[in-house]
Amino acid sequence: MQVMALHAPGEALRPAQRPLPAPGAGELRLRVAACAVCRTDLHVVDGELPLPRLPIVPGHEIVGVVEALGAGVDPAWLGRRAGVPWLGHTCGRCRACAGGRENLCEAPVFTGHGRDGGFATHVVAEAAFCIALDEPAPLPLDDLHAAPLLCAGLIGWRTLRMAGDPASEAATVGLYGFGAAAQLVAQVARHRGQRVLAFTRPGDTAAQAHARSLGAVWAGGSDEPAPEALDAALIFAPVGALVPAALAAVRPGGRVVCGGIHMSDIPAFAYRLLWQERQLLSVANLTRADAAEFLAVVRDMAGRVPLRVDATPYPLAHANDALADLRAGRLLGAAVLVPGAA
Repeated sequence: MQVMALHAPGEALRPAQRPLPAPGAGELRLRVAACAVCRTDLHVVDGELPLPRLPIVPGHEIVGVVEALGAGVDPAWLGRRAGVPWLGHTCGRCRACAGGRENLCEAPVFTGHGRDGGFATHVVAEAAFCIALDEPAPLPLDDLHAAPLLCAGLIGWRTLRMAGDPASEAATVGLYGFGAAAQLVAQVARHRGQRVLAFTRPGDTAAQAHARSLGAVWAGGSDEPAPEALDAALIFAPVGALVPAALAAVRPGGRVVCGGIHMSDIPAFAYRLLWQERQLLSVANLTRADAAEFLAVVRDMAGRVPLRVDATPYPLAHANDALADLRAGRLLGAAVLVPGAA
């Protein structure tokens, strides 16, 4: 198998050839068809997240075909198209797991962080944490366009749900940072009847036009005041300075939800921005229930206005180029590694 591995934070990924791994008990091996590149991968590569092991193969938005099974795995998995997300293992015993909040497990293992991920031709994953993409009904997206759903979509969905009920609490939603997650959230929010306003990097007119094409009623720079009061603000850009800006934009009782795993320091801000029962929340990881809910929404959208996923393919060997383009903000939508591409 071929991999692109990180050997030290801040270094470029290095190509390598490894023996094809055999799945252990409870595991399966997939031939990777596509793996989207997430901002969390940047945080891993740039050393902004502590790493439990090196070298590590990044990548946690994986779509592939199951080609080998370990002991105890249901034979029905063989030959299925499956997804591998960020959450790769939980202890199943801690208070969070017992309470149905596996995203807050005290001893988790994350794909592309604590175990090798999808910047490779093959990957081994725990069957219990894989997602059957075409069950109970086929997912109406090919591999290239399904891959970003495995994190950008799932985390975006969890962030949107935490904003509150679309009818009574979060009818008008502001999205700060318009990358791979926000492009999906904007469409799902519109599907739910919510008004969407998009806040991009100042001067990024291409991203603003992209947001409007996906249903945003307004798009401008994050340095601009909101043209109307927001019920909720969802922050996907890893910029701490956006937190007080978003608090200033939401109405009394509104929510600001931070959807990223890493963010620069939040500057001090006046208490009046939080006063009047405004809430500041964060999203941590995801659950398997999130996946089931979100993919059901995607299938429902297919019968009305199908979800549009903008994706730029890169050969596996060009993983460093994909990371550089994401870091520089040169993408509209998601970068996706395609191992079979030339």
